[in-house]
Amino acid sequence: MITRVDVDEAAARIAGRIRRTPVFEADAGTVPGQLWFKCEFMQHTGTFKARGAFNRVLAARERGELKDDVGIVVASGGNAGLANAYAAAQLGVPATVFVPETAPAVKVKKLKASGATVVQRGTEYAEAFEAALDYAEETGAVYCHAYDQAEIAAGAGTVGSELLEQLGAIDTVVVAVGGGGLMAGIAAAVEGHAKVVGVEPDNAPTLHSALAAGAPVDVAVSGIAADSLGARQIGRIGFEVAVRTGVRTVLVSDDDIAAARALLWEQYRIVVEHGAAAAFAAVNSGAYVPAEGERVAVILCGANTDPATV
Repeated sequence: MITRVDVDEAAARIAGRIRRTPVFEADAGTVPGQLWFKCEFMQHTGTFKARGAFNRVLAARERGELKDDVGIVVASGGNAGLANAYAAAQLGVPATVFVPETAPAVKVKKLKASGATVVQRGTEYAEAFEAALDYAEETGAVYCHAYDQAEIAAGAGTVGSELLEQLGAIDTVVVAVGGGGLMAGIAAAVEGHAKVVGVEPDNAPTLHSALAAGAPVDVAVSGIAADSLGARQIGRIGFEVAVRTGVRTVLVSDDDIAAARALLWEQYRIVVEHGAAAAFAAVNSGAYVPAEGERVAVILCGANTDPATV
């Protein structure tokens, strides 16, 4: 479980190491209320995940857990792997990234270019995850989870506290949900100040299904946003914070996501990955309809995509 206190501690810890990403108001008439975009796709490595990565590694160093000759380990061929490799490089420690043998060559190449040691194990993410845990136990490397660690989620939550500082007051924050780290961090950051709407693809409803079942459950995952919103189960932290703070969930289709992504390019010349476009899809499709005068912020959380597909 995390609270605003954890987010504030993270903000102080990572200050000067992450970008304060801009916020801009959407064109008039986009929604019944007022709409802002938080441009977190401009963060280091192209996603919000650098915030949690820095918080996790710096906190481990403060506690004396970080071995400079061993560094960190993470299981992720995507945004979490890139973010943690970047943080490790900036802090001068090694990063080992476990990915399945089926990981796309372009992602492996990008991870290696970041300076990380890439280890390919198994044919599924679960096998790479177990191998990374074994590596952490054997070597003493600091394990950095992709989303379900308090320091990772609290670091991600600085998106929310920063947003409050920039806008002063906001009614609703709309954010995409995969494993739930970003949603949990933001919900903790804005608790008592704004409500949070979690947006999921209808073919990857991890939080929606968990709230309906009363506990995290496995779900089948597919669709165009599965590369970033493809967790098969909501994280423990994400579920607990969602329940505590009353996060509402809405579902959007692949067509909704594609349309929102295209509109962001056509109208604002913004290129984001499908997972980031899911948040805007909720508003653009009518899955979430703001009340008249409601002040809404949409988190555009990542841009690691092929621009040619826009």
